[in-house]
Amino acid sequence: MIKQSGKMESFIDSDFLFRKLASGIPGILTTYWLSADGESHRYLFVSDQIQDILGLNPSELRENADAIFSTIHPDDRAGVYASIAESSAALTPWRFQARLRVKEGHFEWFEAHSKPERQADESTVWYGQIYNVQYYKNLERTFRENEAEAAFQANFQKLIARQSTEFINLGFGAIDDSIRDLLKAIGGFFDVDRAYLYAFSPDYRFMDNTHEWCSPGVSALIHSQHNVSIDGFEWWHEKISEMVNHNRVVFVEDLKQMKPGPERDMLEQQGICSMFCVPVRVNGVVSGFFGVDSIRQRSWREDQADLLIIVSGLLSGALERHRLESELLNQSISDPLTTLHNRRYLMPRLNEMLNRSSRYGERFTLAMFDLDRFKHINDSIGHLGGDFCLREFANLLLEQTRDADVVARFGGEEFVVAFSDVSQADVRRTVNRIIHSVRDHDFIFEGRSVPLTISAGIAAIGELGNIPSTPDPLIQLADRRLYSAKQAGRDCLVDASGVSRI
Repeated sequence: MIKQSGKMESFIDSDFLFRKLASGIPGILTTYWLSADGESHRYLFVSDQIQDILGLNPSELRENADAIFSTIHPDDRAGVYASIAESSAALTPWRFQARLRVKEGHFEWFEAHSKPERQADESTVWYGQIYNVQYYKNLERTFRENEAEAAFQANFQKLIARQSTEFINLGFGAIDDSIRDLLKAIGGFFDVDRAYLYAFSPDYRFMDNTHEWCSPGVSALIHSQHNVSIDGFEWWHEKISEMVNHNRVVFVEDLKQMKPGPERDMLEQQGICSMFCVPVRVNGVVSGFFGVDSIRQRSWREDQADLLIIVSGLLSGALERHRLESELLNQSISDPLTTLHNRRYLMPRLNEMLNRSSRYGERFTLAMFDLDRFKHINDSIGHLGGDFCLREFANLLLEQTRDADVVARFGGEEFVVAFSDVSQADVRRTVNRIIHSVRDHDFIFEGRSVPLTISAGIAAIGELGNIPSTPDPLIQLADRRLYSAKQAGRDCLVDASGVSRI
């Protein structure tokens, strides 16, 4: 009990009272002294909480402050010294955040506030407080992480929406460029080294790298990954089975943890450290996989597989649409009876040839064929027999021509072959060979042998003088010569040199 008589100071130890008051403050109250030359420093006062928080003896700090500075995280130490020197020089309030090693041995964030005061001997004394701000740092980090995650998800959704719009609006024949754009966007977004698309053969024995993106400085693999045999890759066969039957993602987090085998050897040769492979389905069947590689050790997001599955779904939808469009296009430009191209396909190709001939002087030749006495064939063995003969002749045409030649059914029993980059003499020999092969071929329909011959008319673009704006003059010339071959007795060809009969 404090006596009321006399001066209060005589009954109360002011230092003891101040310490009692300081013990009720969450932080650490300090009075820090720094000599004028900066060579010595100590705490004129430091509250006892420093013992519980940092494990330091207040009495020792009153002699020398080195112990508290030794608790500063090495990365923060230089900044603390610099800020003290700045505050001392300008006599501005000192405020600084740094990590200190607490009594338990780990580092936590603390913030210091103090006001400097110059002493008569040019030393400086700071009066202030040190308090723990780790809780607020945790909140700040959580907010930043939440903001970063929200931004990441938003940016990912924007990327998917943008690429989806591109796939929806792409014109026919542009899907390859769109897939490459998607791989580039995904590769950059996830900071991987490669992003790629592989296609499986129908029996899953071979795979083919159809599209690939690589980050700068990373070697491309696509040129060495065509028609790759999977035989002998037991682990990979197992993973393919999981993709096909269970729609599972293949994830290799660290190649070093993968069991030894040919797959690991191959991936090591390719410099891969980790990878994801996600199945891609077209028409309900796993037709291949989309994947990303990293050639360096890295950590992946916990939802990485889910995000890549979304990308795979986008690819699946685009490839499915491309498949349907291809089928529709093939149906529209193909003759359903013979499977050859039809006139709808032929005319644009002839226009392209005309343009190249006009611009670059490239020459090409047109041959028109007609089955002789085809009406008589239909009348004698029926239209099914006539259809049989048309299909057989179409097959003979394909056998006797090159892949570079444009072979089309022009209409009825008429067919056209456009020969590019071939001399007229070579075209003449090829057409004669076709006529001969038809004459010697056994056309057997329902046990009956059908005698069949063809006639042909040949016209070269160089014969027209000026290059026409449309293929019509060339077609008309070939058609007139075909008519001349008919008039000459059929089973022959007519070109600029006249009738040729084997």
